[in-house]
Amino acid sequence: MGAQWKAKGKELAANAKGRIFGKLSKDIMLAARSGADPTANSRLRLLVEQARKASMPKDTLDRAIKKGAGLTGEVVNFERVIYEGFAPHQVAVMVECLTDNLNRTAPEMRVLFRKGQLGTSGSVAWDFDHVGMIEAEPTSKDADAELAAIEAGAQDFEPGEEDGNTLFLTDPSDLDLVSRALQAQGFNVLSAKLGYKPKNPVDPSSLSPAQLEEVEAFLAAIDDNDDVQNVYVSLADAA
Repeated sequence: MGAQWKAKGKELAANAKGRIFGKLSKDIMLAARSGADPTANSRLRLLVEQARKASMPKDTLDRAIKKGAGLTGEVVNFERVIYEGFAPHQVAVMVECLTDNLNRTAPEMRVLFRKGQLGTSGSVAWDFDHVGMIEAEPTSKDADAELAAIEAGAQDFEPGEEDGNTLFLTDPSDLDLVSRALQAQGFNVLSAKLGYKPKNPVDPSSLSPAQLEEVEAFLAAIDDNDDVQNVYVSLADAA
């Protein structure tokens, strides 16, 4: 949970695929501003690979690329905004949004943070590291995550709890380089992006079950907002 919060059972929700495609489409459109050719646009290439692995329909993918690159005549004005603050019980949270209307998103965030505390820019960012995050799955049972991290140039890695995938952490500038190198180390990259990792994650056992439930409910409400792309929280992964 410390690297990126994911709702429990979220993948089982009926609208999960639609939400995933919607978030990916926004990222793809933003990346395509720098060019519609994935071979010449490393950020777009990573997102296209992620979209294909998520089984995004080809026409949806192509439309997002063309729209972002300005090839459809439509104007894309998405802006990336970070909201910082606290969930209930002083659990630090960073919320990454992509929005085409700050006058809509800002008041919505203020309402959502009423059960916590919305902070100013930098109020909790100091307690997070800005890192590259690569989620990858082993292509064979002999794949060694620690060796792969060393050989590919990752700064650190975190084994997955249930799905067997590994989260590789990199310097932000090395995201694409490490993603490419992991392929040769027996790992299939599922997603690669920049994100935030807490420097001093809170042990979930320090909160009561009722308090944890409050935190989860708060995070779920935040994540359900259409403008929210990612939610990062200072809870250790043991939760």
